[in-house]
Amino acid sequence: MNIGEAAKQSGLPAKTIRYYEEISLVVPGRSGNGYRTYSPTDVHKLQFVQRARGLGFSVEDCRALLSLYEDDQRASADVKAIATEHLSEIEAKIAELKALHKTLKHLVDHCHGDDRPHCPIIDDLAGPDH
Repeated sequence: MNIGEAAKQSGLPAKTIRYYEEISLVVPGRSGNGYRTYSPTDVHKLQFVQRARGLGFSVEDCRALLSLYEDDQRASADVKAIATEHLSEIEAKIAELKALHKTLKHLVDHCHGDDRPHCPIIDDLAGPDH
């Protein structure tokens, strides 16, 4: 099938599929005239990568996961290690966002929001030296 059909079946834009080909994440065959030809297996790999990217895995993580997916002799421990590392990164981001939320909420709660010039939000952004 051509890239348009692969895009339709995978749910990915053709531009993304071309990018994945450029970085050798998915390598379609080529017809005699040089056009890309995507097999059902290629489309399945594209869907696999799309789901992994949807969970926030990096392109390199997707490459590793796809390699493990294709390896019938894989150890699930290798897959779990990648997912566990990614989960730790997500948990760190959540902790960082919670800290940002707490700080910003405190500043918003202490700003009167009236026509006076004093504003704790501006004071905080200006830093301790201003």
